[in-house]
Amino acid sequence: MGISGNTIPMVLLLKELLSIAIPMVISQVSDTVMLFFDRLMLSRLGELHLAAAMSGGLSQFTLTSFFIGMVGYVNALTAQYFGARKRELCAPVVYQGIYLALVAYPILFLLSPLMKQVFFLLGHREDQVALEYTYFRVLMYGSVFPLLRASFTGFFLGIGKTRVVMVANMVGMTVNLPANYALIYGNWGFPAWGVMGAGVGTILGSFSTVLILVLAFLSPTYRASFRTHWISRVDVPLLVKLLRYGGPAGAELFFNVTAFNLFVLLMHSYGPGVAAAVTVAFNWDLVAFIPMLGIGDAVTSMVGRRVGGGDYSEARRATYTALVTAWIYSASMMVLFLFAAPLLVQVFLPLNSAFPESEAFQTFSLGVFMLRLAGLYTLADSAQIVFSGALRGGGDTRAVMCISVGLHWAFTFLSLGMIRYWRLSPATVWIAFILFVMVLGLGMFLRFQFGRWTARKMVET
Repeated sequence: MGISGNTIPMVLLLKELLSIAIPMVISQVSDTVMLFFDRLMLSRLGELHLAAAMSGGLSQFTLTSFFIGMVGYVNALTAQYFGARKRELCAPVVYQGIYLALVAYPILFLLSPLMKQVFFLLGHREDQVALEYTYFRVLMYGSVFPLLRASFTGFFLGIGKTRVVMVANMVGMTVNLPANYALIYGNWGFPAWGVMGAGVGTILGSFSTVLILVLAFLSPTYRASFRTHWISRVDVPLLVKLLRYGGPAGAELFFNVTAFNLFVLLMHSYGPGVAAAVTVAFNWDLVAFIPMLGIGDAVTSMVGRRVGGGDYSEARRATYTALVTAWIYSASMMVLFLFAAPLLVQVFLPLNSAFPESEAFQTFSLGVFMLRLAGLYTLADSAQIVFSGALRGGGDTRAVMCISVGLHWAFTFLSLGMIRYWRLSPATVWIAFILFVMVLGLGMFLRFQFGRWTARKMVET
């Protein structure tokens, strides 16, 4: 089962977790705020603009997700080298991630025109496609920045210095919000670009984040400790290792996001009312989900460093400490969604008509129903984030990929049948989605508890 080192007191373990996780949670919250206000500002232009922000933005992330997942594995690899006391290899890993990002950018840009046809194939109206493809296309111009961000963020996560990431993301948010306000509505003398303005604002924020990360990476502190200023050539063994372990992580993210995107687009095919309700439910769900990604990243770093040092017992303790922490937050979100759903939905869909037969009232009611049910799966969702993060830190990326991708696509094909062939109601399909997330959480727990991830070895101690 591996080497067991000295047991760290629970208080110190929790302190370490929080010191890594809290800055990452704040970083993820800044991402949530940007997405939230992107859609809130666009919702003031109409339901179609709100739906376009969801489908166009998610489609852009889908296309870039494979490379983001692969480059993002710099986190686990850096953590294991850091845990094995091989600091001289931490910065070269980052440079391999940068090279992958620069190769990926032109490939992604050439593939982007295909998405317009996908929107039409999924039955979207012409006016809806015009808006969502405009938003998607603008975001693709800046797709290199999320890729570079993944590499630099992976370095700071791997060595446990996540405050740098927090500051960078906060700067990005500070740039993004006023840029959106100016470019969406045409304030302060800028043109009113609508969805295109929202995309440009997002790119400006993303560029600002990467700039701060680069400046920190090349600062005297990290130049002295990790020789970050020594620009590494293409290191074939390191690059192969990043591809070997990061490849399954990237494939998992790509196939999962693709499946999820298809599910969202299928739900949008019910019409603008259902599309708006789904967008509102997922927008509030981001408040629960995205901060949990910060805890998942922290678990990957903590487990990676312990596995790098050969201490599997402490890796397990770190994981369960993170799980309890995540559940405390998720439980609060569950209570909020269950009891405050009408107020939350009304932020995006103001109810101007009290007549039950009105289209606006039906959209509002569906949004409330979906958000309340979303509250029921928050605990399972946080569990799958924590356990999958731990497994990635231990190098078990193929198993995580198989479990996650298999369940995501099984549900996507099921939802296709429910929507296109059996013509079931949106509420019924949403219930199936909630059950799917619960099964996914159970699958990750079983792999962590009984899997062979402790037999993996990425670096020599």
